[in-house]
Amino acid sequence: MASSFLSFSLLFITVYTADGFMEYEIDRCEFNSTDLENVRYIKSVNYNKLEIIKFDSSVGKFVGYTEHGVKNAERWNKGPELPQMKAERERVCLHNVKNDYNYVLTKSVKPYVRLHSVTPPGGKHPSMLVCSLYSFYPKKIIVKWLRDGQEVTSDVTSTEEMADADWYYQIHSHLEYTPRSGEKISCKVEHASLREPLITDWDPSLPESERNKIAIGASGLILGLILSLAGFIYYKRKSRGRILVPSN
Repeated sequence: MASSFLSFSLLFITVYTADGFMEYEIDRCEFNSTDLENVRYIKSVNYNKLEIIKFDSSVGKFVGYTEHGVKNAERWNKGPELPQMKAERERVCLHNVKNDYNYVLTKSVKPYVRLHSVTPPGGKHPSMLVCSLYSFYPKKIIVKWLRDGQEVTSDVTSTEEMADADWYYQIHSHLEYTPRSGEKISCKVEHASLREPLITDWDPSLPESERNKIAIGASGLILGLILSLAGFIYYKRKSRGRILVPSN
């Protein structure tokens, strides 16, 4: 069974308004496939934010956490409540698991790729490229570096797939290298959302820092022209509005 699970919760709350106490039950199903043996069912009984008793299908019995909970767990484990609770895994979870699996786990989202250069922290190579992939799902992904069509396996480091807390993931792969004239360096991505590998080529024509400087300079030039034009128009309008007074 895989270590990562998708889970959903069914929450039932009962409030006693006479004295302000609150008792609630949580039914939770954890799963990574639609097979019943890969489904874990947990029922938790809570009183005023304190868990007093719990059934876990992976444990197979009730477990109490307070004096009252321990007594009920012992009684329920010997009575008809235990087989009834074991049957709840199929009754409560199975239908909802199939729905969630079809609508969530079978979906995939293509990664957004950004290929850029950074200053290497040190080492035997003067240059470093970073292939950053954002907002992809599911988690499993393969990132490779190609140099003139051949896979590069040395001087390559990658982060783990990092969760974005919104069901999506990101990963960053680094390549240290010494540039050669006329070569082509590419980042190759394989993912369930792609029918074929996605290859992004690096454009070494200008470093990213130089491209940023050019963009900032061009923006400044355009802004200067706009301000100059506005000043000229203002001057012409003021000139038309002047009244010439003849001198004696």
